[in-house]
Amino acid sequence: MVFIHVLRAYLARQTSQHPGWLAGLADARLAPSMRAIHSQPARRWTVDALAELAGLSRSAFAERFRATVGSSPIDYLTNWRMRLAAARLRRGNEPLSRIAQSFGYNSDSAFAATFRRVVGQSPARYRSLHRDQADA
Repeated sequence: MVFIHVLRAYLARQTSQHPGWLAGLADARLAPSMRAIHSQPARRWTVDALAELAGLSRSAFAERFRATVGSSPIDYLTNWRMRLAAARLRRGNEPLSRIAQSFGYNSDSAFAATFRRVVGQSPARYRSLHRDQADA
C-alpha cells in the first residue's frame, strides 16, 4: 500500500511538470478523451467530439490538451495510430491496405503519406528495416 501511495505522489508531481500522455491520463477532464483515443484509434475523432467527452468547449479542450499532453488532440491521435501501425508492421506481413483501413484510412496512399511524415520513412521501408533487424 505504501508503494502505491508513493507511486501516485510521484506521478502527480511528474505529470504536473512534464507534458505527455501520462499527464493527459492523470488529468480528470482529459482522461476520458485520452482513453477514447486509445481504445478506438480508428474512429474518425474530431476535436468537438473529444471536447464533449471532456466536458469542455472546443477551444478550452484544445488549449488544455496541448498544455497538458504537449501536442494538439489530432496530432496526438495521428501519432498514436502510427505507433500502433508501426508495431503491426514489425510483427509480420499483414497487408498495408488492411492496416490502413483498421486505422480509418480509406486509401493506402493517404496512410503511407501520414506514416512517412510521422515516422520518417515509408511503411514498406520501415517493415523491411525491422525485419532485417529481427533476422540479424
